[in-house]
Order: sequence, then structure tokens, then C-alpha cells
Amino acid sequence: MKNSIITFIKNWTLPIAMVTGVIMYFTLAGFEVFAPVRHPVHVFVNNFCPILVFAQLFVTFCKINPRELIPSRWHIWLGLFQLLSSLAVAAVVIFLCKEANALRYGLEGIVVMLICPTATAAAVITGKLGGNAASLTTYTLISNIIAAITVPLVFPLMEPSDISFISAFSKMLGRAVLLLIAPFILAFILRKVWPKAQEAVARQKDLAFYLWAICLTCIIGVAAHVSVTCDVPATEQILTALAILVTCAALFVIGKKLGSRFGDRISCGQALGQKNTTLAIWMTYVYLNPFAVIGPGSYIVWQNIINSYQLYLKRKNKLRIN
Repeated sequence: MKNSIITFIKNWTLPIAMVTGVIMYFTLAGFEVFAPVRHPVHVFVNNFCPILVFAQLFVTFCKINPRELIPSRWHIWLGLFQLLSSLAVAAVVIFLCKEANALRYGLEGIVVMLICPTATAAAVITGKLGGNAASLTTYTLISNIIAAITVPLVFPLMEPSDISFISAFSKMLGRAVLLLIAPFILAFILRKVWPKAQEAVARQKDLAFYLWAICLTCIIGVAAHVSVTCDVPATEQILTALAILVTCAALFVIGKKLGSRFGDRISCGQALGQKNTTLAIWMTYVYLNPFAVIGPGSYIVWQNIINSYQLYLKRKNKLRIN
């Protein structure tokens, strides 16, 4: 019985994390006895999630041998798609959608998902699906570098404020480098200075995956809070969620199509479709209009449904073969 429960939790970690986050939010919001701790919990989540994102990336990069960081052709094509597609939609937001409305929030959410780097747990899922986890991990670093450069340039233009562009750019660049690039530098230094510690971290096979699940639990509560309290009508939220479903499915399909050309269909599909949604929600909530978090918030649901279904089919095929 105990083993069955553990197996169930391992197989359905991501849906369980999402449901837990929703339950935690409605528990805190629905019972007055928790009123005194609502603000402290909100502050804690805002500060805790960046730490978890940093830790996820650090653990992932500890598994990478810098000598193996040899970009392949599909890395270049996916990187170009990540960059150009996000810039194209961002241009629509900046020049054609000047009013703050549901359409703008939805498009901002799509931009975030297009520029968002590959999930740190994508290598784990890719390995379980039979793809090339090493090649995907390399692209994870590349996609993080692209995001670290592009986000500070684009986000201040999409969400203008009283702060000057240079000031906003500098602030975002500093945070992006600290959050996305510093983990790689720290992992590289640890490999040189204390290799035994680096190897110990690298041996933690699914640690990044479970750190992601914890962060997902926290951040899905934020998404639920924004969805419930924002002024965007439910019908418009549903339309945004459907638009994100199309975006999510398209990214997986495009990735797999490109991957078929390079003999790495699974890795490319996961690299382009499986996003670091916890980072996406945090970036949206901090740098853009909080209402735009509906986009990446719904991407979490669609992405994890697709991943859970893929893992289910893989387990089913494995049982049939055996």
C-alpha cells in the first residue's frame, strides 16, 4: 500500500502540486482564522520562489560538464524561434495594444511564455520519455541566456512606468543575470573548487524536479489569487486560457517537427514546449501587469496535462512491451 502511494505521487507529482497550491490558496483566503498570516505568507512566497528557481538551475547546471556544452543545429533553430517569436508578439503589444485590457494581458502572457526558458525539470521528463537529456540540458542554458538578455530589453517597453527605460533595463538585467546566469557560474566554480560537493549535488537525480514542484505549489496559489481578485471577467480569462492552450500545443508540435529533422524529436519538443512556468509567473507578477499572470498560470495547467499524458503513454507502452 505504501509503495503504491509513493508510486502514485511520483507519477503525478505535477498535478498534485497544482491542486495543493489551489487548495492552500482557498484555505487561506476562505477562513478568517488565517487572516493574520495572509500577508506574511504573501511576502514569503514572493521571496521564496526566486530562491527555489535559483536552486533548480544550480542543481541542473551541476549536472553539466562544460566540455559537453556543444550546441547542435537544433539548438540554433530553437533559440532563433524563441527570440524572434517573442519579439514579434511583443511588437504587437507595444505598438498596437496600448490600452490596458484583457487582450493586452493575454498577449503579454503569450510573450512571457515564448521568451521563457526551458524548464529545469525538462531534462528529467525528456530522459523518462527516452529523449536526449544531455542535449536538452545544454539548450536549457542557451534558452536562459536568451531570456536573460531579452527580458530586460522588452519588458520595460511592454509595461511603461515612471522609471526611465535605462533604469528599468539595468534593474531587470541585474536580476535576470543573478537569477538565470549566476547559478551556472556558481556550479562551474563549485566544479573547480570543490568537485566532490558538485558531484554530490549532481547525483541528486530528481532534486531539481521536486524543487520545481514545491515552487509550483507556491506560485499556483499566486495565480489563483490573481484570477479570483482581478477585474478581468471570467469569460475573458477563459478566452486567454484557450489562447494559451493553442500556444502551448503549438510549441510542443513545432518543437517535435523541428526535432524530426535532426533526429531528436522528443528533446526538441520538450525544449520548446516545456517552460519554466514558475519563473514565467514570477517574472510576469514582478515586471508586468499582475493580471497578465493568467497567461502563464494557465500554461502550467496545459503543459502539465501534456507532460502527464506523455508519461502515461510511455508507461503504458513499457508495460505492453514487457
